Amino acid sequence: MNIATHQKIDPALCGQAVALEKGASQVELKTLQQMSVDDSGLVHGGFVFGLADYAAMIAVNHPHVVLGAAEVRFLKPVRVGERLLAAARVETAEGKKRVVPVTVEREGEKVFEGTFFCFVLDRHVLA
Repeated sequence: MNIATHQKIDPALCGQAVALEKGASQVELKTLQQMSVDDSGLVHGGFVFGLADYAAMIAVNHPHVVLGAAEVRFLKPVRVGERLLAAARVETAEGKKRVVPVTVEREGEKVFEGTFFCFVLDRHVLA
Protein backbone atom coordinates (compact mmCIF):
# COMPACT_ATOMS: atom_id res chain seq x y z
CA MET A 1 0.00 0.00 0.00
CA ASN A 2 1.33 3.44 -0.93
CA ILE A 3 1.32 6.49 1.32
CA ALA A 4 -1.16 8.96 -0.19
CA THR A 5 -0.68 11.88 2.22
CA HIS A 6 2.02 14.08 3.77
CA GLN A 7 4.32 13.37 0.84
CA LYS A 8 6.98 15.93 1.81
CA ILE A 9 7.22 15.17 5.53
CA ASP A 10 10.77 14.86 6.89
CA PRO A 11 11.21 11.30 8.22
CA ALA A 12 14.12 12.43 10.42
CA LEU A 13 11.71 14.68 12.35
CA CYS A 14 8.38 12.78 12.18
CA GLY A 15 9.38 9.18 11.56
CA GLN A 16 9.51 6.58 8.84
CA ALA A 17 6.57 4.30 8.04
CA VAL A 18 7.48 0.69 8.77
CA ALA A 19 4.01 -0.84 8.28
CA LEU A 20 0.95 0.35 6.41
CA GLU A 21 -2.34 -1.39 5.72
CA LYS A 22 -5.89 -0.18 5.19
CA GLY A 23 -6.79 1.84 8.28
CA ALA A 24 -3.58 1.19 10.22
CA SER A 25 0.07 2.21 10.34
CA GLN A 26 3.28 1.90 12.31
CA VAL A 27 5.90 4.63 12.22
CA GLU A 28 9.37 4.53 13.74
CA LEU A 29 11.42 7.53 14.90
CA LYS A 30 14.98 7.60 16.21
CA THR A 31 15.27 10.67 18.40
CA LEU A 32 18.08 13.07 17.51
CA GLN A 33 20.23 15.51 19.46
CA GLN A 34 18.53 18.49 17.80
CA MET A 35 15.24 17.34 19.38
CA SER A 36 16.56 17.87 22.91
CA VAL A 37 15.53 20.74 25.14
CA ASP A 38 18.44 20.63 27.61
CA ASP A 39 21.81 19.10 28.43
CA SER A 40 20.18 15.99 29.92
CA GLY A 41 18.93 14.94 26.47
CA LEU A 42 15.21 15.28 27.19
CA VAL A 43 13.31 15.20 23.88
CA HIS A 44 10.72 17.93 23.35
CA GLY A 45 7.21 16.46 23.45
CA GLY A 46 6.35 18.12 20.16
CA PHE A 47 8.47 15.55 18.33
CA VAL A 48 6.64 12.68 20.04
CA PHE A 49 3.32 14.34 19.17
CA GLY A 50 4.50 14.83 15.57
CA LEU A 51 5.34 11.13 15.31
CA ALA A 52 1.89 10.15 16.62
CA ASP A 53 0.15 12.66 14.35
CA TYR A 54 1.99 11.34 11.28
CA ALA A 55 1.03 7.77 12.19
CA ALA A 56 -2.63 8.87 12.44
CA MET A 57 -2.49 10.72 9.11
CA ILE A 58 -1.12 7.76 7.18
CA ALA A 59 -3.50 5.33 8.91
CA VAL A 60 -6.29 7.42 7.33
CA ASN A 61 -4.12 7.72 4.19
CA HIS A 62 -6.13 10.23 2.18
CA PRO A 63 -4.46 13.10 0.26
CA HIS A 64 -6.63 15.71 2.01
CA VAL A 65 -6.65 14.44 5.61
CA VAL A 66 -6.16 17.06 8.33
CA LEU A 67 -6.07 17.01 12.11
CA GLY A 68 -9.03 18.68 13.80
CA ALA A 69 -8.27 17.88 17.44
CA ALA A 70 -6.37 15.50 19.67
CA GLU A 71 -6.64 14.26 23.23
CA VAL A 72 -3.21 13.07 24.35
CA ARG A 73 -1.22 12.00 27.39
CA PHE A 74 2.54 12.03 27.73
CA LEU A 75 3.28 9.05 29.98
CA LYS A 76 7.10 8.87 30.20
CA PRO A 77 9.99 11.13 29.25
CA VAL A 78 11.93 10.37 26.07
CA ARG A 79 15.70 10.78 25.69
CA VAL A 80 17.90 11.52 22.71
CA GLY A 81 18.97 8.31 20.97
CA GLU A 82 15.87 6.32 21.84
CA ARG A 83 13.87 4.60 19.11
CA LEU A 84 10.10 5.13 19.26
CA LEU A 85 7.36 3.17 17.52
CA ALA A 86 3.92 4.70 16.93
CA ALA A 87 0.96 2.47 16.13
CA ALA A 88 -2.28 3.95 14.78
CA ARG A 89 -5.57 2.35 13.76
CA VAL A 90 -8.73 4.03 12.47
CA GLU A 91 -11.35 3.20 15.07
CA THR A 92 -14.36 4.89 13.50
CA ALA A 93 -15.13 6.50 10.15
CA GLU A 94 -18.32 8.55 9.98
CA GLY A 95 -18.71 10.92 7.05
CA LYS A 96 -15.56 13.03 6.88
CA LYS A 97 -14.53 12.30 10.49
CA ARG A 98 -12.00 9.63 11.46
CA VAL A 99 -11.20 8.73 15.06
CA VAL A 100 -7.68 7.33 15.34
CA PRO A 101 -6.20 6.04 18.62
CA VAL A 102 -2.39 6.12 18.64
CA THR A 103 0.17 4.71 21.05
CA VAL A 104 3.90 5.40 21.08
CA GLU A 105 6.23 2.89 22.69
CA ARG A 106 9.91 2.68 23.50
CA GLU A 107 11.09 -0.94 23.62
CA GLY A 108 7.57 -2.11 24.51
CA GLU A 109 7.01 0.58 27.16
CA LYS A 110 4.21 3.04 26.41
CA VAL A 111 5.44 6.66 26.53
CA PHE A 112 2.47 8.40 24.84
CA GLU A 113 -1.15 7.70 23.99
CA GLY A 114 -3.83 9.72 22.36
CA THR A 115 -6.89 9.92 20.19
CA PHE A 116 -6.62 11.94 17.01
CA PHE A 117 -9.73 13.38 15.38
CA CYS A 118 -8.99 13.62 11.67
CA PHE A 119 -11.08 14.95 8.82
CA VAL A 120 -11.01 13.91 5.18
CA LEU A 121 -11.70 16.98 3.07
CA ASP A 122 -12.91 17.24 -0.53
CA ARG A 123 -9.94 19.41 -1.43
CA HIS A 124 -6.67 20.57 0.11
CA VAL A 125 -7.18 22.67 3.25
CA LEU A 126 -5.28 25.57 1.64
CA ALA A 127 -7.16 25.41 -1.68
